[in-house]
Amino acid sequence: MAVNPSIPPPDPSVNECNRETIEAFLSDQLGQQDVLRFEAHLETCDRCRRHLDQTAADDSYWTDARSLLSDLDFQVDPAPDLSFLQPTDDPDMLGRLGTLEISGVIGTGGMGIVLKALDRSLNRFVAVKVLAPHLASSAAARTRFTREAQAAAAVVHDNVIAIHGVETSGTLPYLTMPYVKGESLQRRIDRLGPLPIEEILRIGMQIARGLAAAHQQGLIHRDIKPSNILLPHDVQRVVITDFGLARTVDDATLTRSGVIAGTPQFMSPEQARGDTIDPRSDLFSLGSVVYAMASGRPPFRADSPYAIIRRIVDDGAKPLRQIDPSLPAWFENLVERLHAKDPDRRISSAEQAAELFKACLAHVQNDTAPLPPALLAPLPNAGQRWRPFRWLVSAIAAALIVITIWFFFDRTGTQLDRQTGSASDSFVESDRLLLQVESEIDQMLEEF
Repeated sequence: MAVNPSIPPPDPSVNECNRETIEAFLSDQLGQQDVLRFEAHLETCDRCRRHLDQTAADDSYWTDARSLLSDLDFQVDPAPDLSFLQPTDDPDMLGRLGTLEISGVIGTGGMGIVLKALDRSLNRFVAVKVLAPHLASSAAARTRFTREAQAAAAVVHDNVIAIHGVETSGTLPYLTMPYVKGESLQRRIDRLGPLPIEEILRIGMQIARGLAAAHQQGLIHRDIKPSNILLPHDVQRVVITDFGLARTVDDATLTRSGVIAGTPQFMSPEQARGDTIDPRSDLFSLGSVVYAMASGRPPFRADSPYAIIRRIVDDGAKPLRQIDPSLPAWFENLVERLHAKDPDRRISSAEQAAELFKACLAHVQNDTAPLPPALLAPLPNAGQRWRPFRWLVSAIAAALIVITIWFFFDRTGTQLDRQTGSASDSFVESDRLLLQVESEIDQMLEEF
């Protein structure tokens, strides 16, 4: 077997077949070199894979986790590998791919390279997504790449990127789609910070409409995030891109425990746990995108992907009005309804979300337009139905403490009075008061 030169030589101080090493790997506490060594070790060690499965999830978790971490960033690479391009006679072009003349690099990611190309037959620019050359030999990567094209092509909607076609150059597949002259939503947030509420609602409404179209085709996007939302310069239109993680609702991989896919900061809790997901998972991610537009930052942040996932599962996002008090309460309520941890308490469909965004946008543009009644009150937190009971218990405990202290000092004083021969009625009065409090507490519990 060929040796991968990117993998450092074994470090005798690191024992790969070790519980502590596995736990450090899962919690992102290994250094980069140790991570590479441990991943290489997993390729050949069944024992460690089984141990990792038991510690984290099922037998697909470790491969999915590695794929996930490789997809975290999507940024322009100043020198991507373009050796797959054929030579061209045009000095203004980088090279040729099939019949397309490549004029520049739009961006790179874990799965591929996005290029700007000129289609001379139609005299128009197009965007070309090419599978990363180092993945061309991977059947799984080629399958995922083809699935993206098929998934996106199945959805015909103004707010979903269109796919012109899928071709291959040698063993390298690539797909062509419209070239959107503009910027990603992530870049706009990075450039401007928090966006105006009218723009947030307009963008949110269109994302919801695009998701509704995908969901109607039985597709779950699974990777809704600002960098996958394109904003053309010339029109107020939003385009959802990158269906590389999309799955059909009845796909067996959606019901397989422990499979994680997506970008951590914008995952739903059920996605982060590797649980079964449905279209409502995309709505949680939409809520995270709206949160980022309103605050200028993702709702869940931490020092490592693992820590982010724990926050998504265990913690609530900081309330938006604590970040920006000028935001209306109904807007915060809208985000909280998208962000409900329990899918059953979330906005039920992308269609409903789109209608809520539309009504809110109408209200912002004309304050006489009514707001949806569902947004006039905050969403009760999970377990809020027990808050009155917890408050009652706390009140009872406080009352009993006060009565006990008063009762103790009163009786102590009474005993001293008795010892000095000057007993009073305070002893009787304290007993009467204690019985009255006990009776009132019993009545409160019965009424509750």
